[in-house]
Amino acid sequence: MPFFRCSLAATVVATLSLAAPALAQEEEQHSTLTIGAGAAMIPSYEGSDEYRVLPIAQARGKVNDIAFWTRGTALYVDAIADPTGPGVDVELGPVVNLRFDRTSRKAIKDDAVRLLGKRDFALEVGGFAGIGKTGVITSDYDNLAARVAVTKDVAGAHGSYVITPSVEYFTPLSMTTFVGLGVSAEYVGKKYGRYYFDITPQDSLASGLATYDRAGRGSGFRRMNVNLSAGKSLSGDLRTGWAIFGVAGYTRLLGKYADSPIVSDVGSRNQFIGAVGVGYTF
Repeated sequence: MPFFRCSLAATVVATLSLAAPALAQEEEQHSTLTIGAGAAMIPSYEGSDEYRVLPIAQARGKVNDIAFWTRGTALYVDAIADPTGPGVDVELGPVVNLRFDRTSRKAIKDDAVRLLGKRDFALEVGGFAGIGKTGVITSDYDNLAARVAVTKDVAGAHGSYVITPSVEYFTPLSMTTFVGLGVSAEYVGKKYGRYYFDITPQDSLASGLATYDRAGRGSGFRRMNVNLSAGKSLSGDLRTGWAIFGVAGYTRLLGKYADSPIVSDVGSRNQFIGAVGVGYTF
């Protein structure tokens, strides 16, 4: 199945950074591009306790110091030009995300959840703001960044909003190796919970799962994520050529979303993810 048809793909690659950290960016290099591909192990749907292996693809770069990057099925564009060298980087720009959770029956391994039927894809459009600092702890090249993205579905699927705060830290260990840590969460509106986690009496009859209406009663934090990532240059220099990447992560569904029968009865609130890939920097 193509990458963009998989559920939870955005979670898996949210910290699979396919660009080198600050060490890998020469001050005179105002345009770069890194592309990568690999494989990921993810839950078959959000809240599942069964896993699938799927292909993934990502890209990151900048054009005349205007940075862009993908995070799963989301595209971010930082409209404020990156500074050169160590210092503070203010981020502000648009973000667009395609959400395909449970849009394919074949992707759902649990029979009861499959009988709930497919969901439509959501097109989430909005913006993000953040601030980063290069040269924080270990050297002039490590980077700490915090950002908040706010999007709303405009395709008429869940029809709600998603707020995603995140903090990321990356540090080079040498000219060939870097490691990173990312922490994030998601806060969603009541329509989101109703669409993905509530079970109507009709749904209950079709699937055998108990009825559930708590997720759609109000907004709330849906999940938290912690991810570790690492990269190793195959060319001897993170600034160019081939490199391998990996990510391991943990996601925990929270509160009324974790109490939904699709999670508590036939799935798990604890979600584990992993991915490996190879990238090339031009």
